[in-house]
Amino acid sequence: MISTFLSALMLFQQAPKQGVDWDKEFGVEERVRDPETGEFPVDPYDQDNANAGAQPFEGERLAEAFGGREGIQRIAERTVELSEADPRIADIFVAHDMVRLKRTLGEQFCYLLNAGCDYSGRDMRTAHAGMGVKKADLNALVENLQLAMGEADVPFAAQNKLLSKLAPMSRDVIER
Repeated sequence: MISTFLSALMLFQQAPKQGVDWDKEFGVEERVRDPETGEFPVDPYDQDNANAGAQPFEGERLAEAFGGREGIQRIAERTVELSEADPRIADIFVAHDMVRLKRTLGEQFCYLLNAGCDYSGRDMRTAHAGMGVKKADLNALVENLQLAMGEADVPFAAQNKLLSKLAPMSRDVIER
């Protein structure tokens, strides 16, 4: 009985057919990153600061509390890194362009904190369509953002101000 099983198993473990383009066979398309940005190309869309989801704060104090443009970008990148490693939400990020996400999230925070940036990403509803984001997923992401802001020594009051700008966007991000 064992020899029959082993014989059957060996039959199934034959070498794959030579000369077959398996990517083409299974419809796998190779995605090529832009050599300058490192991002995957996307279909054209209207770029507008209104896509950031809220109006920026007035004044420069809040941006300074986040460490200016460089500090804001580090916080955005760290938030994405923490989220990619977070078993609660890591699957959401697997098929996405992390280079683009880090850039556009940094732009969004920079724009909202009035640090002199423009936001070039899509609007929140379009950017998150079809992702199946639930309230618990967004809560995990916010926890990761809070951790990144804490690591950067952003004062608690400044953290809360940014979170207050981001919170209403949940209506466009969470799929009900």
